[in-house]
Amino acid sequence: MKVLFTATVAQHINAFHIPYLKMFQENGYKTCVATNFKDFEKKLAYCNVQYDVPFERNPFKLNNLTAYSKIKKIIADNKFEIIHCHTPVGSVLTRLAARKYRKNGKCRVIYTAHGFHFYKGAPLINWLLYFPAEWICSFFTDVLITINKEDYEFAKKHLHAERTEYVPGVGIDLEKFSNKISDEEKQRIRAELDLMPEDKLILSVGELNRNKNHEIVIRALGKLHDQKLHYAIAGKGELKDYLQSLAKQRGVKLYLLGFRTDVKELYQSADMFVFPSKREGLSVALMEAIASKTPVLCSKIRGNTDLVTEENLFDLNNIRQLTDKISSCSPISATEENFANLKPFSLETVTAKMRAIYEI
Repeated sequence: MKVLFTATVAQHINAFHIPYLKMFQENGYKTCVATNFKDFEKKLAYCNVQYDVPFERNPFKLNNLTAYSKIKKIIADNKFEIIHCHTPVGSVLTRLAARKYRKNGKCRVIYTAHGFHFYKGAPLINWLLYFPAEWICSFFTDVLITINKEDYEFAKKHLHAERTEYVPGVGIDLEKFSNKISDEEKQRIRAELDLMPEDKLILSVGELNRNKNHEIVIRALGKLHDQKLHYAIAGKGELKDYLQSLAKQRGVKLYLLGFRTDVKELYQSADMFVFPSKREGLSVALMEAIASKTPVLCSKIRGNTDLVTEENLFDLNNIRQLTDKISSCSPISATEENFANLKPFSLETVTAKMRAIYEI
């Protein structure tokens, strides 16, 4: 038996789907992954065969024509019982390439939408570009999995997969992030940033891009003029120089930490986690922060509203509201409630749901 996972980039598979490759291997499947391995040098865990396919995130890149031909040949040359595709471009090309074999009953095609690019308040171009592609490909989908409630309700009403399922995310290891780190570890993190005992560390995790919207946090902190507040961002991206310049202009103490493998220690060393994204499906970083029992503030958008109480939310781009909530530390009282509500999003719960969908 063979299963194929596809995604536009290898980092996506590595970050979210290793537990499911492991599940398939333990149930006797040969696990295959087709993705773009550019800038990803290590071998994926629990993967028997890796196919390097030149998917591009930009749907207009010519490499996607090559990627379509290659993924179609991979599917034709193998007898996959299950094909599970992810990410917008990778999933569209995979479902188009697999439609003949699905129609012949040779395989089941499953697609997880990690947050539709069209949503309430999305730019018109997103609706014009992504909705027609998803609508067409939904006819070639056996199971469409959505990871937030807004996408689930929309998909049930407007798309045409054989089945539409709501699965709360990709699963978060609650035990890993809730286990307390030592005081020495906290001191190591704070010493790295030259923080004094009375200083307050505000943390964000995410790429340095427009969607992650770190700019609003810098602007909010600039209005507070509190030199005891320090802002750290774990992530890389094209806005590094811009964010550094903005922080300097606003008198904000900013630390750009780059890619980190010690995010658990960062969460638990922070006094507050702020997640200001403009668009998310269901954020793993936000779930990890909640699991770490770090007080959180996040933008009032799809996905985030599934995870936290009202007092943890601020209106997107409302700098005054964010400033007030940071200064009052209002999210602290909801920390335990948010953690208790995270159980349906646990890796154990999500894995059980996925096992039922896979029928293994």
